[in-house]
Amino acid sequence: MQKINLTGHTGFLGSELYSELSKTFEIYTIGRNLNSNFIYDFENITNQIPFCDIFIHCAGIAHKKFTEKDYLFSINSTNVLLESITKSKTFPNDFVFISSVSVYGKAFGENINEDYELQAIDYYGKSKIISENIIINWALKYNIKYTILRLPLVVGNNPPGNLKKMINGIKHGYYFNIDSGTTKRSMVLASDVARFLIAASSVGGIYNLTDGYHPSYYELSLKYAEKYNKKVFNIPKKLICPVAKMGDIFPSIFPLDSIKLDKMTKSLTFDDKKARKYFFWSPLNVLENI
Repeated sequence: MQKINLTGHTGFLGSELYSELSKTFEIYTIGRNLNSNFIYDFENITNQIPFCDIFIHCAGIAHKKFTEKDYLFSINSTNVLLESITKSKTFPNDFVFISSVSVYGKAFGENINEDYELQAIDYYGKSKIISENIIINWALKYNIKYTILRLPLVVGNNPPGNLKKMINGIKHGYYFNIDSGTTKRSMVLASDVARFLIAASSVGGIYNLTDGYHPSYYELSLKYAEKYNKKVFNIPKKLICPVAKMGDIFPSIFPLDSIKLDKMTKSLTFDDKKARKYFFWSPLNVLENI
Protein backbone atom coordinates (compact mmCIF):
# COMPACT_ATOMS: atom_id res chain seq x y z
CA MET A 1 0.00 0.00 0.00
CA GLN A 2 1.35 3.40 -0.98
CA LYS A 3 2.08 5.89 1.77
CA ILE A 4 0.94 9.53 1.86
CA ASN A 5 2.16 12.26 4.15
CA LEU A 6 -0.51 14.91 4.70
CA THR A 7 -0.26 18.31 6.35
CA GLY A 8 -3.37 20.27 7.33
CA HIS A 9 -5.47 17.17 8.00
CA THR A 10 -7.59 18.94 10.64
CA GLY A 11 -8.66 21.74 8.28
CA PHE A 12 -11.83 21.90 6.18
CA LEU A 13 -10.27 20.53 2.99
CA GLY A 14 -7.55 18.53 4.72
CA SER A 15 -10.11 16.50 6.67
CA GLU A 16 -11.91 15.69 3.41
CA LEU A 17 -8.61 14.58 1.84
CA TYR A 18 -7.86 12.39 4.83
CA SER A 19 -11.30 10.80 4.79
CA GLU A 20 -11.18 9.98 1.07
CA LEU A 21 -7.55 8.96 0.66
CA SER A 22 -7.39 6.79 3.78
CA LYS A 23 -9.73 4.37 1.98
CA THR A 24 -6.94 3.25 -0.33
CA PHE A 25 -3.69 4.68 1.06
CA GLU A 26 -1.74 4.57 4.29
CA ILE A 27 -1.98 8.18 5.56
CA TYR A 28 0.58 9.71 7.90
CA THR A 29 -0.49 13.11 9.25
CA ILE A 30 2.05 15.86 9.93
CA GLY A 31 1.16 19.01 11.84
CA ARG A 32 1.03 21.05 15.03
CA ASN A 33 -2.14 19.33 16.22
CA LEU A 34 -1.52 16.85 19.03
CA ASN A 35 -3.56 14.27 17.12
CA SER A 36 -1.04 14.29 14.26
CA ASN A 37 1.04 11.17 13.70
CA PHE A 38 4.10 13.42 13.62
CA ILE A 39 3.94 16.69 15.59
CA TYR A 40 5.68 19.36 13.56
CA ASP A 41 5.75 23.10 14.24
CA PHE A 42 6.72 24.30 10.71
CA GLU A 43 9.31 26.63 12.23
CA ASN A 44 12.27 24.36 12.95
CA ILE A 45 14.03 22.12 10.46
CA THR A 46 14.15 18.46 11.49
CA ASN A 47 15.68 15.33 10.00
CA GLN A 48 12.83 13.07 11.09
CA ILE A 49 10.26 13.51 8.30
CA PRO A 50 9.00 10.00 7.45
CA PHE A 51 9.22 8.58 3.95
CA CYS A 52 6.16 8.57 1.70
CA ASP A 53 5.28 8.01 -1.92
CA ILE A 54 3.13 11.14 -2.17
CA PHE A 55 3.45 14.27 -0.02
CA ILE A 56 0.37 16.52 0.17
CA HIS A 57 0.94 19.97 1.64
CA CYS A 58 -2.52 21.25 2.57
CA ALA A 59 -1.64 23.15 5.75
CA GLY A 60 -2.16 26.88 5.71
CA ILE A 61 -3.77 29.90 7.31
CA ALA A 62 -7.13 30.77 5.81
CA HIS A 63 -10.57 32.25 6.51
CA LYS A 64 -9.24 35.14 8.57
CA LYS A 65 -7.67 38.52 7.96
CA PHE A 66 -4.27 37.59 6.56
CA THR A 67 -1.54 39.74 8.13
CA GLU A 68 2.11 40.34 7.30
CA LYS A 69 2.98 37.96 10.13
CA ASP A 70 0.83 35.25 8.51
CA TYR A 71 2.46 35.99 5.15
CA LEU A 72 5.98 35.53 6.55
CA PHE A 73 4.99 32.39 8.48
CA SER A 74 3.37 30.78 5.42
CA ILE A 75 6.45 31.30 3.27
CA ASN A 76 8.87 30.25 5.99
CA SER A 77 6.85 27.13 6.86
CA THR A 78 7.00 25.97 3.24
CA ASN A 79 10.77 26.50 3.21
CA VAL A 80 11.21 24.70 6.54
CA LEU A 81 9.07 21.74 5.44
CA LEU A 82 11.05 21.22 2.24
CA GLU A 83 14.36 21.64 4.06
CA SER A 84 13.21 19.02 6.58
CA ILE A 85 12.42 16.57 3.78
CA THR A 86 15.81 17.30 2.23
CA LYS A 87 17.65 16.87 5.52
CA SER A 88 15.75 13.65 6.22
CA LYS A 89 16.53 12.41 2.69
CA THR A 90 12.95 11.14 2.50
CA PHE A 91 12.09 12.55 -0.91
CA PRO A 92 8.62 11.58 -2.17
CA ASN A 93 7.95 10.60 -5.75
CA ASP A 94 5.20 13.22 -6.00
CA PHE A 95 4.61 16.49 -4.12
CA VAL A 96 1.17 18.14 -4.13
CA PHE A 97 0.57 21.71 -2.99
CA ILE A 98 -2.90 23.10 -2.33
CA SER A 99 -2.79 26.65 -3.66
CA SER A 100 -5.45 29.22 -4.52
CA VAL A 101 -6.81 31.19 -7.47
CA SER A 102 -5.95 34.24 -5.35
CA VAL A 103 -2.49 34.08 -6.99
CA TYR A 104 -3.97 35.76 -10.07
CA GLY A 105 -4.84 38.84 -8.02
CA LYS A 106 -8.11 39.40 -9.84
CA ALA A 107 -11.21 40.93 -8.27
CA PHE A 108 -13.22 40.19 -11.40
CA GLY A 109 -12.81 38.50 -14.78
CA GLU A 110 -14.01 35.45 -16.67
CA ASN A 111 -12.39 32.15 -17.67
CA ILE A 112 -8.97 33.00 -16.25
CA ASN A 113 -6.60 30.14 -17.06
CA GLU A 114 -3.25 28.93 -15.71
CA ASP A 115 -1.26 31.02 -18.19
CA TYR A 116 -2.61 34.26 -16.75
CA GLU A 117 -0.01 36.47 -15.07
CA LEU A 118 0.20 36.12 -11.28
CA GLN A 119 -0.63 39.62 -10.07
CA ALA A 120 -1.64 39.20 -6.42
CA ILE A 121 -0.55 42.07 -4.19
CA ASP A 122 -2.36 41.04 -1.00
CA TYR A 123 -0.50 39.06 1.66
CA TYR A 124 -2.47 35.85 1.12
CA GLY A 125 -2.15 35.76 -2.66
CA LYS A 126 1.54 36.72 -2.56
CA SER A 127 2.27 34.00 0.00
CA LYS A 128 0.78 31.42 -2.37
CA ILE A 129 2.81 32.73 -5.32
CA ILE A 130 6.07 32.59 -3.41
CA SER A 131 5.28 29.17 -1.93
CA GLU A 132 4.48 27.82 -5.40
CA ASN A 133 7.83 29.07 -6.70
CA ILE A 134 9.73 27.62 -3.74
CA ILE A 135 8.13 24.21 -4.33
CA ILE A 136 8.70 24.25 -8.09
CA ASN A 137 12.40 25.13 -7.74
CA TRP A 138 12.90 22.49 -5.03
CA ALA A 139 11.08 19.81 -7.03
CA LEU A 140 13.09 20.52 -10.16
CA LYS A 141 16.35 20.44 -8.20
CA TYR A 142 15.61 17.00 -6.72
CA ASN A 143 13.72 15.55 -9.70
CA ILE A 144 10.38 15.30 -7.90
CA LYS A 145 7.08 15.48 -9.74
CA TYR A 146 5.09 18.43 -8.45
CA THR A 147 1.39 19.24 -8.68
CA ILE A 148 -0.12 22.61 -7.76
CA LEU A 149 -3.89 22.83 -7.43
CA ARG A 150 -5.29 26.37 -7.53
CA LEU A 151 -8.68 26.29 -5.87
CA PRO A 152 -11.54 28.81 -5.84
CA LEU A 153 -14.28 28.78 -3.17
CA VAL A 154 -14.37 25.24 -1.75
CA VAL A 155 -17.82 23.90 -0.85
CA GLY A 156 -18.77 21.05 1.46
CA ASN A 157 -20.37 20.19 4.78
CA ASN A 158 -19.96 22.91 7.43
CA PRO A 159 -17.82 25.20 5.26
CA PRO A 160 -15.79 28.02 6.84
CA GLY A 161 -15.18 31.59 5.70
CA ASN A 162 -17.52 33.67 3.57
CA LEU A 163 -19.71 30.71 2.70
CA LYS A 164 -20.30 30.08 6.39
CA LYS A 165 -21.27 33.74 6.78
CA MET A 166 -23.76 33.41 3.91
CA ILE A 167 -25.33 30.30 5.43
CA ASN A 168 -25.59 31.88 8.87
CA GLY A 169 -27.09 35.01 7.34
CA ILE A 170 -29.72 32.97 5.53
CA LYS A 171 -30.52 30.94 8.65
CA HIS A 172 -31.03 34.10 10.72
CA GLY A 173 -32.82 36.11 8.03
CA TYR A 174 -30.28 38.89 7.44
CA TYR A 175 -28.60 37.74 4.23
CA PHE A 176 -29.38 39.67 1.04
CA ASN A 177 -28.17 39.68 -2.55
CA ILE A 178 -27.19 42.86 -4.36
CA ASP A 179 -28.71 43.51 -7.79
CA SER A 180 -30.47 40.12 -7.78
CA GLY A 181 -27.21 38.26 -7.09
CA THR A 182 -26.36 37.66 -10.75
CA THR A 183 -22.61 37.82 -10.05
CA LYS A 184 -20.95 34.46 -10.82
CA ARG A 185 -18.17 32.80 -8.83
CA SER A 186 -16.10 29.70 -9.51
CA MET A 187 -16.54 26.99 -6.89
CA VAL A 188 -15.53 23.39 -6.35
CA LEU A 189 -16.62 20.58 -4.05
CA ALA A 190 -14.07 19.52 -1.43
CA SER A 191 -15.03 15.90 -2.15
CA ASP A 192 -14.11 16.32 -5.85
CA VAL A 193 -10.68 17.72 -4.99
CA ALA A 194 -10.16 14.63 -2.81
CA ARG A 195 -11.45 12.25 -5.51
CA PHE A 196 -9.18 13.55 -8.25
CA LEU A 197 -6.05 14.53 -6.32
CA ILE A 198 -4.18 11.27 -6.97
CA ALA A 199 -5.03 11.41 -10.68
CA ALA A 200 -3.62 14.94 -10.78
CA SER A 201 -0.47 13.97 -8.88
CA SER A 202 0.21 11.10 -11.28
CA VAL A 203 0.43 13.62 -14.13
CA GLY A 204 1.92 16.65 -12.38
CA GLY A 205 1.59 20.31 -13.32
CA ILE A 206 -0.39 23.39 -12.33
CA TYR A 207 -4.19 23.33 -12.52
CA ASN A 208 -7.26 25.41 -11.76
CA LEU A 209 -10.10 23.26 -10.40
CA THR A 210 -13.75 24.38 -10.61
CA ASP A 211 -17.12 22.69 -11.03
CA GLY A 212 -17.33 24.17 -14.54
CA TYR A 213 -20.70 25.78 -13.92
CA HIS A 214 -19.77 28.83 -11.83
CA PRO A 215 -23.00 29.49 -9.87
CA SER A 216 -24.32 32.97 -9.21
CA TYR A 217 -24.76 34.30 -5.69
CA TYR A 218 -28.51 34.07 -6.24
CA GLU A 219 -28.39 30.40 -7.26
CA LEU A 220 -26.15 29.49 -4.35
CA SER A 221 -28.12 31.45 -1.74
CA LEU A 222 -31.40 30.04 -3.07
CA LYS A 223 -30.18 26.46 -2.61
CA TYR A 224 -29.29 27.14 1.02
CA ALA A 225 -32.54 29.05 1.56
CA GLU A 226 -34.49 26.03 0.30
CA LYS A 227 -32.42 23.73 2.47
CA TYR A 228 -33.24 25.70 5.63
CA ASN A 229 -36.73 26.79 4.56
CA LYS A 230 -35.77 30.47 4.55
CA LYS A 231 -36.14 33.41 2.17
CA VAL A 232 -33.42 35.36 0.35
CA PHE A 233 -33.77 39.11 0.07
CA ASN A 234 -32.47 41.48 -2.60
CA ILE A 235 -31.25 45.08 -2.45
CA PRO A 236 -30.76 47.17 -5.61
CA LYS A 237 -27.20 48.36 -6.04
CA LYS A 238 -28.28 52.01 -6.19
CA LEU A 239 -29.57 51.71 -2.62
CA ILE A 240 -26.40 50.13 -1.23
CA CYS A 241 -23.97 52.51 -2.98
CA PRO A 242 -24.41 55.31 -0.40
CA VAL A 243 -23.54 52.84 2.36
CA ALA A 244 -20.38 51.82 0.49
CA LYS A 245 -19.37 55.46 0.09
CA MET A 246 -19.78 55.94 3.83
CA GLY A 247 -17.50 52.93 4.25
CA ASP A 248 -14.86 54.69 2.16
CA ILE A 249 -14.92 57.57 4.64
CA PHE A 250 -15.54 55.68 7.88
CA PRO A 251 -14.12 52.14 7.40
CA SER A 252 -14.16 51.36 11.13
CA ILE A 253 -17.92 51.98 11.29
CA PHE A 254 -19.14 50.68 7.92
CA PRO A 255 -17.75 47.25 6.89
CA LEU A 256 -18.75 47.72 3.24
CA ASP A 257 -16.77 50.09 0.99
CA SER A 258 -16.75 50.82 -2.74
CA ILE A 259 -13.98 48.33 -3.49
CA LYS A 260 -15.80 45.49 -1.69
CA LEU A 261 -19.06 46.44 -3.39
CA ASP A 262 -17.33 46.35 -6.77
CA LYS A 263 -16.04 42.85 -6.06
CA MET A 264 -19.47 41.68 -4.94
CA THR A 265 -21.16 42.87 -8.14
CA LYS A 266 -18.69 41.62 -10.77
CA SER A 267 -18.15 38.00 -11.79
CA LEU A 268 -14.91 36.10 -11.19
CA THR A 269 -14.55 32.73 -12.92
CA PHE A 270 -11.66 30.44 -13.79
CA ASP A 271 -10.98 28.01 -16.63
CA ASP A 272 -10.38 24.33 -15.75
CA LYS A 273 -9.97 22.92 -19.28
CA LYS A 274 -6.34 21.99 -18.62
CA ALA A 275 -7.35 19.67 -15.77
CA ARG A 276 -10.10 18.15 -17.90
CA LYS A 277 -7.57 17.45 -20.65
CA TYR A 278 -4.63 16.08 -18.65
CA PHE A 279 -6.24 13.98 -15.92
CA PHE A 280 -9.88 13.85 -17.03
CA TRP A 281 -11.20 16.14 -14.32
CA SER A 282 -14.97 15.64 -14.32
CA PRO A 283 -16.40 17.31 -11.22
CA LEU A 284 -19.94 17.33 -9.90
CA ASN A 285 -22.12 20.43 -10.06
CA VAL A 286 -21.86 22.28 -6.75
CA LEU A 287 -25.53 23.36 -6.71
CA GLU A 288 -26.70 19.78 -7.20
CA ASN A 289 -24.60 18.47 -4.33
CA ILE A 290 -25.07 20.93 -1.48
